[in-house]
Amino acid sequence: MTASDWTMQNIADIVGAPVDRPMITETTALGAAWLAGRRAGVWPDMADFSADWDLDRRFSPSMPRADAAARHAGWIDAVKRTLVAT
Repeated sequence: MTASDWTMQNIADIVGAPVDRPMITETTALGAAWLAGRRAGVWPDMADFSADWDLDRRFSPSMPRADAAARHAGWIDAVKRTLVAT
């Protein structure tokens, strides 16, 4: 998901806040590896580990807030209709 510029921009627009994409996009796997390595005593503490985090790109909101609110409301409506149908 993080590899998609469209998705990252859409999230920034809908939430109205910047979204940072790290250089390493497989952060779930990286986090799991860090937890296992930390438990085994081979990884540094969290502060040292996070010091290696590098920014690939920042996506800043560019959609007018009224448009973002309308899209968010549409998404909420779609989720509600889906839950009712099941």
